[in-house]
Amino acid sequence: VQLQASGGGLVQPGGSLRLSCAASGSIFKFNVMGWYRQAPGKQRELVASMTFGGITDYADSVKGRFTISRDNAKNTVYLQMDSLTAEDTAVYYCNGFTAYTGKTDWGQGTLVTVSS
Repeated sequence: VQLQASGGGLVQPGGSLRLSCAASGSIFKFNVMGWYRQAPGKQRELVASMTFGGITDYADSVKGRFTISRDNAKNTVYLQMDSLTAEDTAVYYCNGFTAYTGKTDWGQGTLVTVSS
């Protein structure tokens, strides 16, 4: 299953963006799907994740501002990002983890730039 991330762009501080991660096949193969980000000069970090059962988890820095969700019919996972700040500027990646293979599939990144 290939993952295709989209929805990045330039947004002003305080603005919103919604990222999409479309899978070429069923997302039910993944036990966990997540969004990561990597800012210039920093390590990639987990932003949000959702288990097969719908349990979500968020980095402290985005709690209350970001929401991960999915549309099973569209095999797509979303990341709604609100109240964006310059510190949210990064390349955002989606991934999916399959427990029985131990494999993690990654999508290509989508750049989010928060700037006035």
